[in-house]
Order: sequence, then C-alpha cells, then structure tokens
Amino acid sequence: MHNSLWDTTTISYIGCAAQVFLLVFLETEYFLLTIMCYDRYVAICKPLHYGTLLGSRACAHMAAAAWAAGFLSGLLHTASTFSLPLCQGNALGQFFCEIPHILKLSCSHSGYLRELGIIVVSACLIFGCFAFIVFSYVQIFRAVLRIPSEEGQHKAFSTCLPHLAVVSLFSSTLFFAYLKPPSISSPSLDLIMSVLYSVVSPALNPFIYSLRNQELKDALRKIITGCFSKAINSPSSACYLPH
Repeated sequence: MHNSLWDTTTISYIGCAAQVFLLVFLETEYFLLTIMCYDRYVAICKPLHYGTLLGSRACAHMAAAAWAAGFLSGLLHTASTFSLPLCQGNALGQFFCEIPHILKLSCSHSGYLRELGIIVVSACLIFGCFAFIVFSYVQIFRAVLRIPSEEGQHKAFSTCLPHLAVVSLFSSTLFFAYLKPPSISSPSLDLIMSVLYSVVSPALNPFIYSLRNQELKDALRKIITGCFSKAINSPSSACYLPH
C-alpha cells in the first residue's frame, strides 16, 4: 500500500521478510474455512450431536490449532527462504514479496530444495483440507436433498452457499496461481492471479458473508433495479450508489 501510494518499487529486506511471514501466516484462513465447513457438516448431518461435537471449548481448540499451524508455517517458510543466498539480483517480478519469485533469485541448490520440500508439505496440508471440504459438502448436499420441506432446503443452502463461494474463489485462484502449467505462465498472468487470491478474494469475503443479511440484499436489489431502470430510460445516464 505504501509503494502504491508513493509510487515507489522498493522494499527493505526486513519488510520483505515480514511480508512473507504475514502472507503465509494469514493463509490460516484456509484452515479456518475447513473448520467452518465441519461446523456446517455437523449442523446439517448430525444436528443432535452439535452441542457435543462443537461446544465452545472444541471451537476454541480448533481455532487455536489453526492459528498455531499458520504461525509455525509462516515461521518455517520465512526462515528457510531468507536463509538462502541471493545472487540473481534483487528485482522481483511481482508487486509483493512472493516466495516463488524470491527463490528465483537464489543460487543455492540445497536451500532451494529445502524450501521446495516445505512448500510441498504445505501444499499437501491445503490439499487435505480441500479434500475434506469436498467430502463434507457431498454429504451435506445429500442430507439437504433428503429434507422434505422446500423451506428447510432453502435455509440449509443459504447457510452453506456463502461459505462455499468463498472456498471456491480462494481455492481456484490459489491453485491456478501455483499449479498452472509452465507453458501458460507469463509475468502479466502471474500478477493477475496473485491479485485475485491475495487481494480480491479477501476483499470479497465480507460482502459474500453479508448476503444473508436481508437489509444488504434489499439495498443491493434497489441499486440493481435503479441502474437497470436508468439504463433503459436514459442509456447515457450514470448510475450512482445511494448515500
């Protein structure tokens, strides 16, 4: 944000290390999304056991485990990445300090393999969370479709869809950014994908989760209806958000 506001392209070594640590640490979000998925699975598939399986103590333990895993992961990645000697210049082809781009500046083969191993372990953990989320939602949708009343199905779907939208957006951009084939890789595409998973996805989270709020839905409906009416009556007129 500082670089964008002051139109600079430099960052200190310590600032870069702090940025890497915070980026990895805050990807604890994926572990928290997995816990939220488990919450929905128990609420819909095992409602009678909800109080036993997801009491306040259990929730606190799971949240603490997620943050501890994120802290440990951030510490390991930061220590491993910045212990490497950098001999390929100091220009990163990215708008923030991203580990793959820092590794490109290293000339230590053993250090590169060590950090690559940590990345593989982290990727396996994230993939395990993703597999758990997919399995849980398969069970959830099977249970929802067995609900006899349409109102009950709508209520269950409205509980799950915001979370599912966040998971889908975050997973698709993150996986594509790191698992896309080298043949379609380019600096501009890397930049776009990094913006999507590091900026756009977190920025949309509050909006997606607020879609269950009736006041927000009413306001959004008024804005869309007003813009649509103006576009029909006067195509050249602008559309403004209400105060």
